Amino acid sequence: MSRHPRHLDEDDVRIRPSRGSRPRSRLRPAHDNAAEGFVVAIDRGRFTCEVGERVVVAVRARELGRKAVVVGDRVALVGDVSGETDTLARLVRVEPRVSLLRRSADDNDPVERAIVANADQLGIVCAVANPEPRTRLIDRYLVAAYDGGLEPLLILTKADLADPASLLDVYGELELRVVVTAHREPGEELRALLRDRTTVLAGHSGVGKSTLINALVPGAFRATGEVNEVTGRGRHVSTSTVVFDLPGGGRVIDTPGVRSFGLAHVDVARVVAAFPDLQPGTAECPRGCTHHATPTVADDIASCALDQWVADGHADPARLDSLRRLLSATDRPDE
Repeated sequence: MSRHPRHLDEDDVRIRPSRGSRPRSRLRPAHDNAAEGFVVAIDRGRFTCEVGERVVVAVRARELGRKAVVVGDRVALVGDVSGETDTLARLVRVEPRVSLLRRSADDNDPVERAIVANADQLGIVCAVANPEPRTRLIDRYLVAAYDGGLEPLLILTKADLADPASLLDVYGELELRVVVTAHREPGEELRALLRDRTTVLAGHSGVGKSTLINALVPGAFRATGEVNEVTGRGRHVSTSTVVFDLPGGGRVIDTPGVRSFGLAHVDVARVVAAFPDLQPGTAECPRGCTHHATPTVADDIASCALDQWVADGHADPARLDSLRRLLSATDRPDE
């Protein structure tokens, strides 16, 4: 039986707690005294960071929002940065990046996925045989390197199984650094190119990335896999992105093998910037010019100012062909 309102007292009235008298502020702590860290591994929301000589595990702070954090990021950490067992720091800031390797799930997916930040060069690993080389995938990696601000390096493996001459001819016109390895050994030339630099290794499954790392870094113990004799495809072995310190100085970052590499995010202007002999010629191009040649944009080719730039002797025609070949990689699948 309900009580008449006149008989209610304070015990009968539910009062919502006050939210406080202090107005909510949009200001966030500056964390000026935060420790500087370098992300070397990520696993299920835990970020393993190097802080000086210590290894610190951190979680994402709320104020970081949705900003992606990837291996190679330089970050700011607060809280317990002692690195002792069962301690967690908070990752509160991602510092500006100097380079970023990224991809999309496919060419129709506008969402980009960051892979590695702040690397100096992208080591594109391609087997001469077993599995057969896929030049379209190499071209896509080259585009991603130029777009992300990384210097590309083509690493041809398994040269003991086949002659790499045809691949060397294909990429000779790109003024691309190429190193050939054989018998599961990196060789002194590759070691010299990796020394004192941070290099991301990327490539199709089964091309020998993990084998190279095991040879370059004693004790790395990266699992290796064989190529399927029926499909000619490699088996995905590396499932995470991991940083390794090279004995002679520098770092290599191993990434999981892929079978596709979407380029929906690519900025054509950044790719053209990797061809300094051609870039000035784009000043006379019409707005929206894509600079590349495919059957679907034949009219665009005729209006592209780069043709006249080359005709006037400002650049080698082979260089324009190389640029257009790379740009056409954004219009065709890499299979």
